Amino acid sequence: MLGLGVAAPCLAQSSGSLPLPAAEVQSGWVGFVDESSIDHAAFGGAARWYLTPRLAIGPEVGYLRGPGNDRDVMVTMNMTYDMLSPRDGRPRRVTPFIVVGGGFEQLSDRIGSLPFKSYEGAFTMGAGTRVWFTDRVYGMVETRIGWEPHARLTGGIGIALR
Repeated sequence: MLGLGVAAPCLAQSSGSLPLPAAEVQSGWVGFVDESSIDHAAFGGAARWYLTPRLAIGPEVGYLRGPGNDRDVMVTMNMTYDMLSPRDGRPRRVTPFIVVGGGFEQLSDRIGSLPFKSYEGAFTMGAGTRVWFTDRVYGMVETRIGWEPHARLTGGIGIALR
């Protein structure tokens, strides 16, 4: 519902051709909130399809490697909104964006010698910037916060798909 409430005004403002769909690979750091931060290395990928020249949706999958046997998999559906409109049908060389996503998280760990798994809902929100190197290749950096309580800083490389 929230996504439709945000998307409806954007769809009404849609004009011009849509940017190409994109795929990206990402890596970085995620810190889960506890008495102190539980640091994880993050690896993942995402895809994006534009509904308007500035509003896109797409899936994201992240694999998080924490201390010991602590592993997490996050699967979310994201909505991104580019803060600047494309110019002449092409993204701006530097394109700041905001992102929100929702889905689920699976935690795997060991408690003593017993394996443990749990599943719960996941939500993230944040902002980032894409810097286009060519018409099809860009670098990106973003920061997010979310539930299960965490902070995230990632970077990656993306490619516009033809």
